[in-house]
Amino acid sequence: MSQQNPIRIFVTHLWEESDDYLRVFEYLESARNFFYRNLSRPDARPSGGKEAQKEQLREQIRACEVVIALSSLHPHDADLLAFQVLFAKASDKPVLLLPGFGSGQAPPKALADLSDAIVGWDERGIIDAIRREARHEDTTRWDVVEFKLD
Repeated sequence: MSQQNPIRIFVTHLWEESDDYLRVFEYLESARNFFYRNLSRPDARPSGGKEAQKEQLREQIRACEVVIALSSLHPHDADLLAFQVLFAKASDKPVLLLPGFGSGQAPPKALADLSDAIVGWDERGIIDAIRREARHEDTTRWDVVEFKLD
């Protein structure tokens, strides 16, 4: 992965930029040496009905390498969120599921069953999961804990 070959991601949305949607990109932007291209376009809502919206979502998902599903969208429009995740799975795209930020609730079982990985809200975990699922890159980062023996 480099600037010339960024990871193409799609973040689920309901045709608006929710707080969790924006938060994902705050986490991605704060990571060093991580290059991505956002293929989700919540501002490009088609003027047609539900079928036009679904076709636009299909176009956005088709070109991505990994889908990040936001479970916080489930209470607002479970059907549209399920459509995005099901189309990603039908297109053989890996799906990372993020629980609602700060909610403490487990993601809905239907979404958890469809996802390839459930990731918590920490920058390193999200970045590592994206690299692992999108490009099959194994990150060999280790936590170092320093302590004194008294």
